[in-house]
Amino acid sequence: MTYDFNITFDDNLLTGNRTIDAQHKELIERIRNFVVACQNGDSKVKAIKMLDYLDEYTDFHFKEEEALQEKAGYPERDRHHEKHEEFKKTIQELHEYLRDSEGPTEQFSELVQKNVVDWLFGHIKTFDRSVAEFIFIRENPDRI
Repeated sequence: MTYDFNITFDDNLLTGNRTIDAQHKELIERIRNFVVACQNGDSKVKAIKMLDYLDEYTDFHFKEEEALQEKAGYPERDRHHEKHEEFKKTIQELHEYLRDSEGPTEQFSELVQKNVVDWLFGHIKTFDRSVAEFIFIRENPDRI
């Protein structure tokens, strides 16, 4: 069974911060490629490679985002970092699932939808948007 995942970057995901938005576009593209590989019944090896590719960029993006927060003096950065750590743990759990199974299954696809796609879109719309707004206000105090 295949799911109709709508994994595209659209205006609902814009934070207003160019750096963060550009990285989110790349991150969502990597997630989409990973999900497509899983849905196509691609081999376990390919699914693991795609997950590694996603994991690598996630790490890069989270570090960049946290550096922006540090530079701006964002007061909720510890809480935001905890959310990033939760997501990284999820990616590791997906790795374990793939290692222990024959490959991407329907159950695996459901886990990806809930724990990667839904989580990331929700995180962008809440946590990341508030970071971008904080940075914008900090950098443009005369615009308030």
